[in-house]
Amino acid sequence: MATSTAMRRRPVKSTAQAYVDGSTVRRLQPQRAPEKKKTDIRRQPRISHTVRRNQEKALYMDLPYVIVLTIAAICALYICVNYLHVQSSITARIHNIERLEKDVEGLRSENDALETRIKTSIDLDHIYKVATEELGMVYANKNQVLLFDKTESEYVRQNENIPRH
Repeated sequence: MATSTAMRRRPVKSTAQAYVDGSTVRRLQPQRAPEKKKTDIRRQPRISHTVRRNQEKALYMDLPYVIVLTIAAICALYICVNYLHVQSSITARIHNIERLEKDVEGLRSENDALETRIKTSIDLDHIYKVATEELGMVYANKNQVLLFDKTESEYVRQNENIPRH
């Protein structure tokens, strides 16, 4: 049998420790961390001289490359600025169109109100009274009305004086 100290359980303080099952009593044993492989500097594969030179060339920026890259960046910036300018111009025109549409709507409503006021201010009875009493006008008789045939062009061209009877 196991001793009394082996029978006592200790509280687990960290998650790095775990129980190991055996044929007798369980014992608390720390879990081992996996060992990292130690690499030997001498065993690393050597990079050939041409590969190293190609890597250096890839990182090197020569003058023509820098000039082309600068020109491309300036062109991109110019295009972006022009795009923003055109977009703001379109937005300003849209706002101007909206303002003009509001003005037209206001003028239409004002015109309609004026037309209604004019129509209500005309007294047709007064016009008839003035025309017949003051100016001596009369309605035309049936024999005074001359009818003309309608032409193809939908208007009458007067080539002669209208005969009076």
